[in-house]
Amino acid sequence: MDRTTDPAPPRTCPVTAFGRLREQGPVVAMPGTAMGATSLVTRHDDVHALLLDPRFRNDPATVPGAGDVVGSVMTTLGLPPELAHLGRGLLVRDGADHARLRRLVSRAFTVRRVAGLRPRVEELTADLLDDVAAAGADGSPVDLVAAVFHELPIAVICELVGVPVEQRGLWRELAGLLAAPDPARMPAVAHAVVAQVHELVAARRADPRDDLVDALVAVHDDGDRLTTDELDVLLFDMVVAGFETTAHVLSRATLALLTRPDQLAILRAEPWRWPTAVHEIVRTCGAVPVSTPRHASTDVVVGGTPIAAGEAVTAGLVTANFDPRHHDRPDELDVTREPGRGEGHLGFGQGVHYCLGAALARQEIEVALHALVERFPALRLAEPADGPSELGFERLVSFEVRVDAH
Repeated sequence: MDRTTDPAPPRTCPVTAFGRLREQGPVVAMPGTAMGATSLVTRHDDVHALLLDPRFRNDPATVPGAGDVVGSVMTTLGLPPELAHLGRGLLVRDGADHARLRRLVSRAFTVRRVAGLRPRVEELTADLLDDVAAAGADGSPVDLVAAVFHELPIAVICELVGVPVEQRGLWRELAGLLAAPDPARMPAVAHAVVAQVHELVAARRADPRDDLVDALVAVHDDGDRLTTDELDVLLFDMVVAGFETTAHVLSRATLALLTRPDQLAILRAEPWRWPTAVHEIVRTCGAVPVSTPRHASTDVVVGGTPIAAGEAVTAGLVTANFDPRHHDRPDELDVTREPGRGEGHLGFGQGVHYCLGAALARQEIEVALHALVERFPALRLAEPADGPSELGFERLVSFEVRVDAH
């Protein structure tokens, strides 16, 4: 079967546009991006299998003929050559190298540590919502993206890492540059954050505390420890993976719920549904439409399509999550939907590269959305919508609501 190329579709709902690709074929060509030219695997079962297949490697350096994907992304972000190790995170490692690093990090990033952070997440959320209440008390619109959805994830990351409050401005700036790259500003900010990480590591070695840096400094396996560069990479990855993605889901989900009052009413009447509803929210409002490219280490057949050794393919997470072959009524947000086996979506990936921070992300989404809709019974869009919002992954730069009861 030949993979086909779809002409550029007219501007439409991004989920619809990706859905056209899925219905066009199980593997379709994608134009070149910062990650290079790839083929997109579109259908749920094929995407799921791809994410589990060890014949596809995330590290292009281990596959002859693969391009320099990491270098391209570093250039796009504006990260300088002397910080090239920041591009060598868990997502671009494979095999024993990946397993070693993941094993060490998992000992620090435990369920107990994430669960123990929940009261602080609740407290941080309540403080931010106090500010929203004050700003919107007179009926003025409040931008939830700026007031809450960008502030909460970076505050949680800094709490987890142990960054003092007075030093968090740099982390906010770094997070902003990762969302909207500015190569002119990135080098200075990235250098400053790495220097701050080194200071934190030195401080924890001298005076241990119960935070993630302390745990990462302490972890070892038969004498094996994380190197300084590896600590830099892991903490940098937390900002990359934990800020924009969570902020995005929070904003898209709030918009989706406010334009689907029947779904919001169910969650207000039956708040015990929130943990399960978060899976449906990630399925329909996930921030990452496609995976990083994976390179075939040998000739492979995917969805009846031959992939030659060295070729790059990308897993269509959004096309899989809306695939009618796997999901009933996939284009509907249904907070009562039971996930079935697993999570019911591929928003956090699958297999050995499954998102390490998934539990923390789910916790933040649940806590923040539950608190928001409970705190403000009159919560509504600043400008009424014509109908249900589009689902999907497109970033909301701002999102204004009114919270007063008038």
